[in-house]
Amino acid sequence: MSGPERVLLIGMMGAGKTTVGRRLAARLGCDHLDSDAQVEARTGRTVPQIFSESGEAAFRAEETRALEDALSRPAPLVVSVAGGAVLDPHNRDLIRAAGRVVWLRADPGTLAGRVGSGTGRPLLETDPAASLARLDGVRRPLYAELAGLVIDVDGLEPAAVVDRIVSWLEEAA
Repeated sequence: MSGPERVLLIGMMGAGKTTVGRRLAARLGCDHLDSDAQVEARTGRTVPQIFSESGEAAFRAEETRALEDALSRPAPLVVSVAGGAVLDPHNRDLIRAAGRVVWLRADPGTLAGRVGSGTGRPLLETDPAASLARLDGVRRPLYAELAGLVIDVDGLEPAAVVDRIVSWLEEAA
């Protein structure tokens, strides 16, 4: 990556932020951080454990700490931001100021197919498709507000998504 940049990937669970983030970081020759993995490493608990033992508010606080930690690291860096991090105005300010923001946008039907039964995803466990549609309705305007680039990932392979991001970064350089 030329220049001291951070690329932040935002979007719903199932949009491919972790997969694309790893591949993008490898392509750019920089580090990749995943918010959920950071939360699990810091707490020693899985995301579902945090939700069931401490509640969603405790998870959101950990999510904010993970984002702050990631963004305190030197660039270049690719960050796969937890899907719900955009719900907090403080987090949106952090994301907006931290670097180049890419929204991996997917239709709720695509997301539902990717997350399957919702196992391991506390917000989806009763009815994944309906939950994803509801969450998407709330989060979509927040993702749109932050995104410098929007990629509709429905039907795209991760490599094609990475190619689009790299082209966008090169055009901006």
